[in-house]
Amino acid sequence: MRPLTEQDIRNSFINCSKGEAKRLAIPRDLAERPWSDLDFLGWRDPGAPDRSYLVTEREERLVGVTLRFPSSRRGFLHRSMCSLCMTTHPGNGVSLMTARKAGAAGREGNSVGVYMCADLACSLYVRGKKVPESVLRIEESLTVEEQIARATGNLTAFLDKLYA
Repeated sequence: MRPLTEQDIRNSFINCSKGEAKRLAIPRDLAERPWSDLDFLGWRDPGAPDRSYLVTEREERLVGVTLRFPSSRRGFLHRSMCSLCMTTHPGNGVSLMTARKAGAAGREGNSVGVYMCADLACSLYVRGKKVPESVLRIEESLTVEEQIARATGNLTAFLDKLYA
C-alpha cells in the first residue's frame, strides 16, 4: 500500500458523512507505518472503543470504511478465525465488524458484517510480521503471496457488499 496522508484518509470514506470523516481520529503514527507490508490501513478509535476504521486501495482509488464492533468479552480458551486473513485468535482477538452500507441503503440503516482480527493487523499476520497472542498461525500449503491474494480478495468481497 502507498503511504497515506491525513487528508487522503479523510477524503476516502464511503459510509459516513463528510462531517463525520472530518471528526474521526486519525492515527498519529502514519509516517512510521510499515506501508509496504500493508494491504489496508486499519485502526481502532482510542476515544470510542466500539469503533474502528479501514482504508484500502480499490480500483485505483482509496476506499475508507467506518466499522463498529461489540464490546463482548469471550473466555481465553475460546478461539475464532478472521474471515480475511484466516488467522485464529483466542478470546476477543476476532470481532464481528459491521459497516453501514454506502449511499441511500446506509442512510436507511442497512449494514454488512465480517469477522476480522480485532487489531486490524491482518496484513502483518499473513506476512508473518506479527504473531497472534499465544496461538500459532495455521500452517498452510499456500505461499505467502497466495495468502495475501486470498486476504485482499476477501476484503474486496466485503467491500463489494457495501455497494450492493
